[in-house]
Amino acid sequence: MAQFEEFNIDQGTDVAINIHVTNKNGTAKDLANYSVAAKMKKSYSSDSDSTFAFTGNIDTPTTKGVAIISMTNSQTDAIPSGRYLYDVELSFTDSSNNTTIERILEGRINVTPSVTK
Repeated sequence: MAQFEEFNIDQGTDVAINIHVTNKNGTAKDLANYSVAAKMKKSYSSDSDSTFAFTGNIDTPTTKGVAIISMTNSQTDAIPSGRYLYDVELSFTDSSNNTTIERILEGRINVTPSVTK
């Protein structure tokens, strides 16, 4: 089950969110062979025109268990202010080329307007 978290993003700023992924026993999860993806949109049923994608990276060394989602200042500047829903998924591909996807984080993001555009 994904954790729930709320964030605020200011239009026109660079944003990086570090997500510390742990095993059930609380130790850092080794994220070797994992990738991370995240999107936000106005509602669950919004069309693709109102979907905004984060850039996803796994921090090194992968044994630290840190997934990073980010947006540049020009990306956040293009997002209309308001409240959005988001989720973050980890994908793992094993040696047989089978992919497992796990939602690790979800919640709401409030984008605050900028007057300095």
